Amino acid sequence: MLEGGKTGIPMYSGINAEYMGIPVLPPSNMSTQAVAKKRKVVQDGAFYSELNQFLQNELGSDGYCGVEVRVTPMRTEIIIRATRTQNVLGDKGRRIRELTSLVQRRFGFPEGNVELYAERVSNRALSAVAQAESLRFKLLQGLAVRRACYGVLRYIMDNGAKGCELTISGKLRAARAKSMKFRDGYMIKSGDAVNHYIDTAVRHIQLKQGVLGIKVKIMLPYDPTGKDGVSVKLPDVVTVQDPKTEETSAIKAPYTYIVPQEQPAVAAAPAPQAAQPAQ
Repeated sequence: MLEGGKTGIPMYSGINAEYMGIPVLPPSNMSTQAVAKKRKVVQDGAFYSELNQFLQNELGSDGYCGVEVRVTPMRTEIIIRATRTQNVLGDKGRRIRELTSLVQRRFGFPEGNVELYAERVSNRALSAVAQAESLRFKLLQGLAVRRACYGVLRYIMDNGAKGCELTISGKLRAARAKSMKFRDGYMIKSGDAVNHYIDTAVRHIQLKQGVLGIKVKIMLPYDPTGKDGVSVKLPDVVTVQDPKTEETSAIKAPYTYIVPQEQPAVAAAPAPQAAQPAQ
């Protein structure tokens, strides 16, 4: 994949200007002309898609989990998320420098205007990309489909995921293609919460009998800090709290009024009568 040229800069056959007939797109922050909003959105999306595909092909075996692009007025920062960051950096940072050179030449960045960083993923079980690659390598090694899927499913659920769904489609055992689904836990399918809680990845395997498709969907847990989950609460979750205990002795009225009440009149007892002598 990497070939050394006369200039000493490695070339990648899948990311040069003639690859798939895609023209070189200037980055959004380096465009010299006024770009319409719609064109800018399409341009940024094409840049991210091609960059993600390139890094996926290069770093798939090193636990590649995704990429994040941050555009600043001074430079463009590309953060690569992976489970094995040492393999991404290479010996003394050689591999990350090669990737930086390739991205710079492909997209026309000026010298020193783009930087690549590697970020370690703390919990790889909650990354759909990492688990799709893991399932892909298990199937390439000849492991049975059910055994491989149940192993990945159990690993995901044991490490804090709320739900998981694995879909394998293609010629699995017979000549006729079919689809198999493996589910566990709780999974939402609609609403805005899907954009926050569901992590999805799709991979393909080229086997002798044909092409197999892999789709992994993981429902992330709720985490207020946002480190091991999603910081946005689900809209249908209602938390009933215990009522507060109020101490009546501690509550004092600001003023106390004493209304005098009239006492009912008491009738006087009759005077005792003198005893009369008996006749």
